[in-house]
Amino acid sequence: MLLIDSRQPMSFTSAQSGDNYRNWWPHRTMTDFTNDSIDELDRLAAESDDIFNMTRGGYCLATRQSSVDETLATIPDDIDVDVLTTGGDIQRLFPALAPDIQNVIHIRRGGDISGQQLGQYLLQKFSAAGGRRLTGEVTSIADKGRYELSLIGEGAPKTVNANIIVNAAGPFVNRIAGMLGLDLPVKNIFQQKIAFEDHLAAIPRDMPFSIDLDSKQLDWSDDERRMLAEDPELAWLAHALPGGTHCRPDGGPNGKWVKLGWAYNEKKTQEPEEDLANETAIDPSFPEIVIRGAAAFLPALQSYVTSPPTRFSHYGGYYTMTDENWPIIGTLDKHGAFVIGALSGFGSMAACAAGKLCAATICGDTLPSYADDLSLARYSNKDLMTELAAAQSKGLL
Repeated sequence: MLLIDSRQPMSFTSAQSGDNYRNWWPHRTMTDFTNDSIDELDRLAAESDDIFNMTRGGYCLATRQSSVDETLATIPDDIDVDVLTTGGDIQRLFPALAPDIQNVIHIRRGGDISGQQLGQYLLQKFSAAGGRRLTGEVTSIADKGRYELSLIGEGAPKTVNANIIVNAAGPFVNRIAGMLGLDLPVKNIFQQKIAFEDHLAAIPRDMPFSIDLDSKQLDWSDDERRMLAEDPELAWLAHALPGGTHCRPDGGPNGKWVKLGWAYNEKKTQEPEEDLANETAIDPSFPEIVIRGAAAFLPALQSYVTSPPTRFSHYGGYYTMTDENWPIIGTLDKHGAFVIGALSGFGSMAACAAGKLCAATICGDTLPSYADDLSLARYSNKDLMTELAAAQSKGLL
């Protein structure tokens, strides 16, 4: 086994992960898939004395809607949830939420992990099983009955021969597929997050990962809104923005930092930037936008709108996605070629099940019921694709 990476493992988009996990999805296939991955995370946490700090605070889905029946209808019956309504329970259990929140769906099987620690632990297991690592960039793949990979990196160019290859190149998955003469139905969308020191203690340290499901208009002054509306590049900020603003404390009960995110960007790119800190990728207005959005359902954050945090980290990474926001895992239309790709914003939580599914496919083992749905075979299933195209929610956070 040989792992080829042009960078240090976990140093590109994975380093920008929100590090959350949940089994809530608006489709049975993704629920079963992530449940299997969380089972693996539980097993690895027990095996390693929880080296990657797995918490189990759940997900808090907050809304101002008077009924959540439509949302609940998308949640499989066996997912463990609590539904809290206005009138005491919400403010008693989740006091940081805005008083106009009418309903909260608490997804119990969720929380966060240290993705970097998990990655390092799995790399150790990989090495112990005889796996080797090679730093280099794949520049071409020739099919000569077996695959011949050309690499550049430190020292002279190299050639690696392989009978089986797995394309797990993250945002560059389609670049590698192109070397095999294939084009995958994926897109890259750059999404951003911020983390900052919560010196005002605005967010309770025991607050679960909390998401505002509602679309919203940001709280601009009349003059600000008028100025935005007059600027063609910024006019979108004067109008309603999608739901999905999210927040959680970072660093455990004794930490002082919080993370905020909002996957509102819809601009896609085929080729990602090599430098994630490049000014063409990072939007300098994002910190203000996400803090304003989060303050709409976590009022104590309003103080950071008027007086922005001085110690903060602004970062981003690529959501490599299919239109339906499902991954592509399994065989490619080439002998001995496989793929794990399009893990969007759920790579950390789904990585264990994704790797297990791909390995089972390669080895010819028994596959789970969702295997076809998560492979390229789903695009031949007209009924499934029609259903996914009509879905109101794709589980994007």
